[in-house]
Amino acid sequence: MRFVSTRGGGAPLSLSDALSLGLAADGGLFVPEQFPQLVVLPAANQTLAQTAAAIIAPFFAGDALQDALTSICDDALNFVTPVVETRDPATQILELFHGPTAAFKDVGARFLAASFARLPQREDGQPLTILVATSGDTGGAVAAAFHQRPGFRVVVLYPDGRVSPRQAHQLACFGDNIRTFRVDGSFDDCQRMVKAAFANPELRAAVPLSSANSISLGRLLPQMSYYAQSALTHHARTGEPANYVIPTGNLGNALACLWARRLGLPIGEVQLATNANRVLPDYLASGRYAPQASVATLANAMDVGAPSNLERLTHWLPEIDDLRQTITARAVDDARLTAVMQQAETRWGHVVCPHTAAALAVIEDLRAAGDTRYWIAVATAHPAKFDSVVEPRIGHPVAVPPALAALLARPACAAPLSATDAALLEVLTASVTA
Repeated sequence: MRFVSTRGGGAPLSLSDALSLGLAADGGLFVPEQFPQLVVLPAANQTLAQTAAAIIAPFFAGDALQDALTSICDDALNFVTPVVETRDPATQILELFHGPTAAFKDVGARFLAASFARLPQREDGQPLTILVATSGDTGGAVAAAFHQRPGFRVVVLYPDGRVSPRQAHQLACFGDNIRTFRVDGSFDDCQRMVKAAFANPELRAAVPLSSANSISLGRLLPQMSYYAQSALTHHARTGEPANYVIPTGNLGNALACLWARRLGLPIGEVQLATNANRVLPDYLASGRYAPQASVATLANAMDVGAPSNLERLTHWLPEIDDLRQTITARAVDDARLTAVMQQAETRWGHVVCPHTAAALAVIEDLRAAGDTRYWIAVATAHPAKFDSVVEPRIGHPVAVPPALAALLARPACAAPLSATDAALLEVLTASVTA
């Protein structure tokens, strides 16, 4: 299979080349030249790694990494993503926070690192610099996945003061080949700086760059696996397709679900939950895409005013009416997030992070409107990562999972960085000569 840019520039590339580049030369995002269909669906009782290998195989077909796909999945996806019951028999929660950094980003980051590790090293001996803009969880997952891997350096940018204290610590606790910068700006500034670096031909000629954000195919493809696994299990149990409510900011996790459905998995309706950054709901309502400066909310990982993966979504669905038939998006403000978190233990039987609370808020609205269908709320991060948000609202501490506790016990240091392209250019140039 070959991959092309959403903007139409350049020749089609192999999967390995698309992974290595991260972003297309014309600034577009890589998509399959032709989207595959699964001839046979995987069994419902397989592990996450087995499910991933089965559904990702068409995308690896003919690539140098094809024969390594099973071992990549085995190495990267060695933890569970369980679907758990709630006190509403028709609502379940898909827990994606059982990886080493307690967030769903572990799935894509570990898969990407395992894939890169199997590609040939550069002949000139220069390390590949993985450049990451993060609104909270991506940077930590990528740092953990690439930490101390020979041939790689990671540069993480996060918006200073706009991630939780535990997220900030996790982003900056690795050292070695990981460099973390707290940017004097928003996530949108961090994302803009990263895109400007990839669009700089002189820089890319001097510094080998790749991306580990949700713009990377290596992040997106494995994230289809937990939707496939949970949908197959749900269909085997009920005979019905699985419906999901997905908290989203940059649209990567949501797009993975839509791609899994397009592959042929038994997935029904997909609803998106945003926070007060309501660019997606407003776009679907008006038909006019109007990126905005992001505003800080309790659900900080979704504080995105210009979701990158919308470009992938509209590549195949350029007409707004087609898009409206594919997804629905609802915005949930901080007051509602607070109310859901406060009531979640009583109503749902679970303590939840503010992002998961957005998904449950949408399900509450569906129930209030008379919807009795099965719904799966996607839990994107462990609530202990947001102790400063969750604990004051529920009135008691949240137990910290062991892997997260180990990271929080490490010393942490992040350097300040101005929100300018020039500042990042200096960092990236220095990272090669340091």
